[in-house]
Amino acid sequence: MRRFKSQKRLEKIIRAASATQFSLRLVLENIHDPHNVSAILRSCDAVGVHKVSLIYNIEKFPKIGRVSSASANKWVEQEKYKDVKSCYDELRSEGFKIFASILNEKAKNLYSLDLTQKTAVVFGNEHRGISDSAAGLADELFYIPMNGMIQSLNVSVAAAVALYEAYRQRFEKGMYENNTLYQSEIENLIDKWCQK
Repeated sequence: MRRFKSQKRLEKIIRAASATQFSLRLVLENIHDPHNVSAILRSCDAVGVHKVSLIYNIEKFPKIGRVSSASANKWVEQEKYKDVKSCYDELRSEGFKIFASILNEKAKNLYSLDLTQKTAVVFGNEHRGISDSAAGLADELFYIPMNGMIQSLNVSVAAAVALYEAYRQRFEKGMYENNTLYQSEIENLIDKWCQK
């Protein structure tokens, strides 16, 4: 029975690692509620985001529990930054285009963006939104269209909406089935996950 479970686990790891979207990244800036961060990590795991960048220069880094994140923090890597510029500089050095979520007249509709390129999506604090720095240094600004009286979603919901739009675009383009560009990263990920 133990061998059967191990084989099933290995198959699941291989399947999940093979669908990982190394060219899709999420950036969170000063999100203070650990439950929101945990919910976002679960969405990241669901769509195959490998790494989340966490910028904390006002709020403290949240303590993310295994229960609230449903162990997503185990499968989604987190890198920490103390300022926007160093985070964005590293993303750009890896070839990412940075899209930041904000409500203003310069922002584009989420559904008009091409999220199949190397993409980093930025979300800000639940009350303040993204900082001027996060907005000013981004390549593009976007908003999630809404038709109700309330003008914003909970940050974990907003992140899920954006991630699933990226998922839809990438799925239609076959990026989950044909991930050969990242074969060495996939193999490294399988090795790493098998040790967890």
